[in-house]
Parts: sequence; structure tokens; C-alpha cells
Amino acid sequence: MEFLFVLASALLISSLFHLWKAFQRRRNSRDCYLLNYVCFKPADHRKVSTELCGKIVRRNKLLGLDDYKFLLRVIVNSGIGEETYGPTNIIEGRETEPTFDDAMSEMDDCFFPTLDELFMKSGFSPSDIDVLVVNVSMFSPAPSLSSRIVNRYKMREDLMTYNLTGMGCSASLIAINVVKDIFKCQERKLAIVMTSESISPNWYSGKDKSMMLGNCLFRSGGCAVLLTNDPLLKSRAKLKLSCLVRTHLGAGDDAYGCAVQREDSDGLMGFHLSKDLPKSATKAFFVNLRDLAPMALPIRELLRYLLTRLRKKRRRDMTTTTTTTTKFAGVNFKAGVDHFCLHTGGAAVIEGVAKSIGLKPV
Repeated sequence: MEFLFVLASALLISSLFHLWKAFQRRRNSRDCYLLNYVCFKPADHRKVSTELCGKIVRRNKLLGLDDYKFLLRVIVNSGIGEETYGPTNIIEGRETEPTFDDAMSEMDDCFFPTLDELFMKSGFSPSDIDVLVVNVSMFSPAPSLSSRIVNRYKMREDLMTYNLTGMGCSASLIAINVVKDIFKCQERKLAIVMTSESISPNWYSGKDKSMMLGNCLFRSGGCAVLLTNDPLLKSRAKLKLSCLVRTHLGAGDDAYGCAVQREDSDGLMGFHLSKDLPKSATKAFFVNLRDLAPMALPIRELLRYLLTRLRKKRRRDMTTTTTTTTKFAGVNFKAGVDHFCLHTGGAAVIEGVAKSIGLKPV
């Protein structure tokens, strides 16, 4: 009897140990690790120098003197320099009559060299990949861009593919979110997120200032990211995703209409950026910070902010019309965040977001 008791105890302990290991493995498999990434760098002949920028602007015969001055201010403020790249058809002066081949060639030039380098750097082959997410907002051919990559690399039949379009500058984070959600329910997977934008067929050749902004802000680029939730690859990871928050303000007309592809009064297609864009971006950032702050900041900073708010409320220093640009002004986000990576869009968006969290110029 004593022997049976010892044996039963050993079996129970062993079972509990294996259950605990399975639980730990299951929990760890929900993590999202960045194993490697490659940023796309176009060929030197695609550099858009200051001289070439001047030629491209002068090719638009619809522009007047005031339009030239406006474009000059935008180009200077947007940070475009001699190392900026553009698509081939614009370099060659064919921006007003882009072809489907121009658009597809721009994607191929970005996708394939970048993915080739990613496979070489990481040591994984295309057949190892379980999930592929491609996001290019302004170009949606058939077959899809994700299918084009699958065909090029002859990837597996059970590969999960996703193709995101029309989701603007947030598409890269949404793609990461898609992978993160897949990792929650499937163990030990490898995923690639391929992100870029289509400039060739989306150049605006009109005179609407709100649509001329896009020509100055957007250029050629892209990135391929290799992600995994395999705990065995944790030691090889460069980064681990701690938290991810998404906010969708599309129910509001201001946010919905702040960045829209449409025709101008002359029937020319372009991308309209409204004056509501900085306000909508700031609002979205505030809502995100409201959710991120408890996860990113230490308890002492949250308590300090809470006590500060209570003291101000008692003194009635804060009015009932407090705006979202000042609500977080008293929070020291540097107490829990080492680096801030703000969206590199227009200067107005960057300034609006920086003001909302009290960041100052270095």
C-alpha cells in the first residue's frame, strides 16, 4: 500500500508538472517577437534631388506663382532632402500618364529585394513562413499583392495570407495587430509583414493645395518584418511586443474626411488632406494614451498624476471645457517610455501630437 501511495503521488506530481509546463508553453506562445527586419532602399537613380524637384514642379502647367511658393514652403517643412526617393515614372517625367506596369514594377522593386534580404539575414526560407500580411493602401490589383509574393517564392499551400488596402498610415500597425491576434490561438508560427505604398499611379498633377500636400509628404519606401510566437526563438528576438492599442474614429465625419482619395474640380484624381487631420490625429493619440498609460507607466507616476488632478479639481483651476491637448500635460511619460516614435507625416500632425503629451523640442 505504501508503494502504491508513493507511485500515485509521483504520478500526480508528474501530471501537475506537465500541466504547468503546458500552461507556461501556451502562455509564452501568445507573445509576439520581432526576429528581424529589412528596410527597402531604392536604387540611386531614383533619388529625387532638389534640382529634379524643381523640374517636376515646373512640369505642372496649372500652377501659378502662389502655388509655387506654397509648394516650396511644404517641401522645406516636410524634411525632403537629397536622399529622398521616388518612383521611376515620375523620375522619367511620365507622372501624368502612369501605367499598370509602372505600379506593379514599383511594388516588385520593393518587395522582392527586401524579402530576399530578410530570408538571407534570418536564415529562414519562404517555406518556413506560416502567415503573410501585405499592406499597400493605394494599390489593390488582382491577383492580390500577397498572392504575387506567394507565387514568386512558391510558398506553402496552408499559408495564411492577408492583403490590407485603403487603411492609410495606420496599416502597418493594423498588420502587426492581425499577426498578434493569430498568435493568440496558434502556437509556434512565423509571420512576415510586408509594408509599402504605391506612388506611381497616385501622383497628383492638379492645383488643389490640399491635394498637392501628398506629393510632398509621400515617397518610395517599405519594410519587411519577421515575427514569431515560438518560445524557442525568443533568444534570437530583437524586440518583444508589450502592448498594442488601436483607436478608430471613423464614425465621426471630421476624422472620416480628413484623408480622402477623390477628384478635384478639374476631374484630376488626388489625395485630399483636410485641416481636420491634426485635430483628428491628436484626438486618436489621446484616446490611445488613455489606454496605454496604465500599461506603460509605473504606479508611482500614475498616483502622482492622480493626486495632482485631485488637487487641481479642489482648487477649481481646471475649467469644464478642458481640451484633449492639455489633459495629459501633467504626465511624465518618460517615467515609463524610453523612446517616442511619432508618425513622420506633416509637421502639423507631429506638432499636434507632441503638444498633446507635453513633448518639447530637443
